Amino acid sequence: MHHAAELPARLSITQTDRGGVRLLTLSGQIDADTADVLRRNLQTSAPAPSRTVLDLSAVTFMDSSAVNVLVAARRDALGAGGWIRMVHLTTPVQRVVEIVGLDTIIPCYSTLAEALTA
Repeated sequence: MHHAAELPARLSITQTDRGGVRLLTLSGQIDADTADVLRRNLQTSAPAPSRTVLDLSAVTFMDSSAVNVLVAARRDALGAGGWIRMVHLTTPVQRVVEIVGLDTIIPCYSTLAEALTA
């Protein structure tokens, strides 16, 4: 029997600042087990509007749990005068995003430069 602590992290998130824009680089799977990790990383306590770009180039899977977190994050960002964008969607992620129409409310870009300056 495996203990949770022995399993490798199924989702890792690295945060960097790109000229006042928060870049979250995600790697792994976003599902019911890891959605809370994403939710916590998207929350901001900064007084400035939250401007966030999510780099999804290393995300291999995401389900409705991820979609729900992203929709809530978009609502919170817009409510604070900020925004959220996605870049480098992998094929499986792109498919989910298009099926649920997430790309109609969160802009998706093919390059980081476009996502940062759009």
